[in-house]
Amino acid sequence: MKPEFGFYNALVVIGYLAGIFAVGLYCTRLNRTTNDYFRGGQHMPWWAAGLSIFATMLSSITYMAIPAKAYADNWLIVLANLPILLLAPVVIYCFLPVYRRLDATSAYEYLEKRFNYGIRLFGTMSFSLFQVGRMAVVLYLPSLALSTVTDLNIYLCIGVMGVVSILYAGLGGIQAVIWTDVVQAVVLLGGALISFLIIMHDIEGGVSSFLETASRYDKFRIADMGWDITAPVLWVVLLGSVFNQLIPLTSDQSYVQRYMTTATEKEAGRAIWVNSLLAMPATVLFLGLGTAMYVFYQQHPGRLGALPSPDAILPWFIFHELPAGLAGLVVAGIMAAAQSTVSTSMNSLSTVLMVDVFHHWRGQGTEAQELRLARGLTVVVGGLGVGAAFLLAAMNLESMFDTFLKLVGLTGSALAGLFLLGIFTRRANTAGALAGAVASCLVLYWVQQRTSLNFFLYAPVGMGTCFGVGYAVSCLTGGERRTLAGLTYSTLETDSHKSAQE
Repeated sequence: MKPEFGFYNALVVIGYLAGIFAVGLYCTRLNRTTNDYFRGGQHMPWWAAGLSIFATMLSSITYMAIPAKAYADNWLIVLANLPILLLAPVVIYCFLPVYRRLDATSAYEYLEKRFNYGIRLFGTMSFSLFQVGRMAVVLYLPSLALSTVTDLNIYLCIGVMGVVSILYAGLGGIQAVIWTDVVQAVVLLGGALISFLIIMHDIEGGVSSFLETASRYDKFRIADMGWDITAPVLWVVLLGSVFNQLIPLTSDQSYVQRYMTTATEKEAGRAIWVNSLLAMPATVLFLGLGTAMYVFYQQHPGRLGALPSPDAILPWFIFHELPAGLAGLVVAGIMAAAQSTVSTSMNSLSTVLMVDVFHHWRGQGTEAQELRLARGLTVVVGGLGVGAAFLLAAMNLESMFDTFLKLVGLTGSALAGLFLLGIFTRRANTAGALAGAVASCLVLYWVQQRTSLNFFLYAPVGMGTCFGVGYAVSCLTGGERRTLAGLTYSTLETDSHKSAQE
């Protein structure tokens, strides 16, 4: 029999949901222009923007999947977040100045200025399709896990998380999204930390028993050596993670939009460092939580029921081992991880659709009209994400949806490759960009379907193909005669000098 959610747990979750809705309601009065709605008036504190990037990165899937991975296997994925510390200076010194000096609201404005509108539209559409799918999965999977081990209804879980996210993101814009992300980062990390401490308290023999049992079962293994390209060996994880981390940091509107919310470029750089410095400790915390659950159930095997999948281990522990109220806090953490990602997707999607599509084809209206359209687009894209999650729950379309996400995900590496091509070469032109993007998608599709290459290496293959083919075709077809000041890394100083003279 499934355990009941309970009054005290419900009280904690309702309090959390009411709190983040109140934040959104408060931020409504701060939005007088679309600059306020999409960029926070460029006066957001750097630490808040950084926590928002971190909370966006840590989805509900990650929140449950990392402990589940440690519970079922080991710590091999701990090194996947290590490259983010090395990439932070690269993003800050090579990419951030381009976006800030372009004064872009949409990251894909850069692609039009560097290439043409068609390339910009490719970026916008591929990002949009992927984000709708991502919203659906981020809402569906934790709702499925919670409904599997408790009496919670899956549609209720999806609906509550989705509708509350639509309300605060739609009303308050990016200011509401960032400030709720700050709250959600605290809630999700706090929930994980409390769970870890409670498990450690309940493990017989304490820390020494935890370390001895985990070591005996090889739970702390962080690397496999070898040259096998089909397995997550050390070099595959490290190389793949460099490119996998580079994709969102450089070409994802959800991240780039936050770079534009601070007052200065220097503060935006600090925000990037906040995310980078939190990523590894958070990963260690979640891995430690999963390992602690493994040790606990090794000592108490009779308290572990039949799990539908390892991903359900955290919800199972929450409702069978944590006291009422604290269980509600950890559930709020799972919801926070989902909502931080979903609300970000809603806001960034409405931004690119308005700036890259509506403004291009219909021009701009008055500020009042623009704000109404922005809020309307947020509601529409949020509704699409929630509707897709309901569809997943109703028709059990996981395999079909996974296929959809893989196909749309093919464009992620191509998109990042286009930014690399544009920023780090002067000779890149529109023909090269188009050829590189198409080649990247085709090669990655072939790799996925015809080879057993480890998925960590998909990003290096995709980005490398886009950059290599794009540069070669650009050289063969000749460079375009357009002003590159401020659009490439090598012309940033020229652009700064001109700006200073003006």
